[in-house]
Amino acid sequence: MKTIDISSNVVSVEWLNNHINSSNLIVLDATINKVIDTNSTRIPNARFFDIKKKFSDISAPFPSTLPSKEQFEKEAQLLGINSESAIVVYDDKGIYSSARVWWLFKVFGFENIAVLNGGLPEWQLQDFQIENYNNQNYKLGNFKAVFHGDLMTNFEGIKAFQKDSDALIVDARSEARFNCEVDEPKEGLRRGTIPNSKNIPYTLLLNGYKLRPKEELSKIFNILVEEQSPLVFSCGSGITACILALAATICDYKQLIVYDGSWTEYGSLT
Repeated sequence: MKTIDISSNVVSVEWLNNHINSSNLIVLDATINKVIDTNSTRIPNARFFDIKKKFSDISAPFPSTLPSKEQFEKEAQLLGINSESAIVVYDDKGIYSSARVWWLFKVFGFENIAVLNGGLPEWQLQDFQIENYNNQNYKLGNFKAVFHGDLMTNFEGIKAFQKDSDALIVDARSEARFNCEVDEPKEGLRRGTIPNSKNIPYTLLLNGYKLRPKEELSKIFNILVEEQSPLVFSCGSGITACILALAATICDYKQLIVYDGSWTEYGSLT
């Protein structure tokens, strides 16, 4: 079987269907809070990437916190991921948590990865094959993590960025949440907005289940982004901020950073 390199950050369901039997391909199901049993469906041979329990620091006070290099490397190896693997990641909403996984692999030094545009819903719309999960153990992979800490920032970092006129903080939450018109979904978390931040709701970047074309994404970013660099992305808990990072990467923006704790951390600590 042929091996592949993935040259783009997003691939279509048609592309994946055509390359599904490539020998170095690993498909990851990044659906959040998915219960895996024999009734659960997946794209053929997909492996469950458990963001909440395996690829987050569960001892941290805030959800979905970046894991250590050692934890990420160990869990990726247990999924059978090798240095020469080609990864396509999807979720059951279209593009949601899959972008977080794409960004995590970038943070830990792995580039041969793409998000499936439209995810499982688009795959099923095209009537491509799905199957039920079964219990699987994978041959231990040889993936080695290399931490790129400049792609993430923390509470101290975001306080510095909000005072930096060269930087732009962009919030992926809905307009109503950004403008403090509705309560935050996390119980007990106050309404609010990071000072000097702007708003691009992640839903604005989507057309149905799929990302909008590059030209449309660029127009959306151009409304807010002038010459600022870096672009720092925030959201509720660090998940949908990565959708903005994905779209900005497609639009050829450089020096992109995700605020890991996002509003859950900032709103709790200020």
